[in-house]
Amino acid sequence: MTAKELKEQKRLEKYQKEVERTEKLKEFEKQYEYLGYVCGIDEVGRGPLAGPVVAGAVILPKDSKILYLNDSKKLSEKKREELYTVIYENAVSVGIGFAGPDRIDEINILNATYEAMRMAISKLSVTPDVLLNDAVTIPEVMIKQVPIIKGDAKSVSIAAASIVAKVTRDRLMVEYDKLYPEYGFSKNKGYGTAEHIEALKKYGKCEIHRNSFIKNFV
Repeated sequence: MTAKELKEQKRLEKYQKEVERTEKLKEFEKQYEYLGYVCGIDEVGRGPLAGPVVAGAVILPKDSKILYLNDSKKLSEKKREELYTVIYENAVSVGIGFAGPDRIDEINILNATYEAMRMAISKLSVTPDVLLNDAVTIPEVMIKQVPIIKGDAKSVSIAAASIVAKVTRDRLMVEYDKLYPEYGFSKNKGYGTAEHIEALKKYGKCEIHRNSFIKNFV
């Protein structure tokens, strides 16, 4: 076998493993697809000191062939951006929801997360028949819900929701960096890095900081 043939064989083996992994991640979708539209729900940004919490809701087609879907934190920025485009091109519907810093301070991060999730569901162009949620049960939602612990690594729909939420929020934080460059939002995305905390102590808070999260630093 030539070096070129060996390289091609390894590529095919790697591709086949990814196909098999993706099929395993469709277990929950296959279990509930008899009900109709299956929607994955996930959020990004519960922990940062600044910026919104963002929720994604994604309904993939039953015969979805998208590979490499995974918990967004396990993917490189480049791969997330690639998959973001592929998801939007192939999904039945995508919905995004937000809850900003003021709302987080007003009703707390958990309730703000639920609010963002309900908004994401409301933005879908079709009404889902079952929700696969990453670990939570969303209050005030009448649709059947299936909470799955670490669901973004166990369900293609939740993984897709995780990716669109992450890319949406990261892009937003890059834009905020242009308004408030001293905090390094394009790098830290609002999370409490040493540099971010140092900037808080030096410059004080800005419009997108969460007052309830930064009281120990300013």
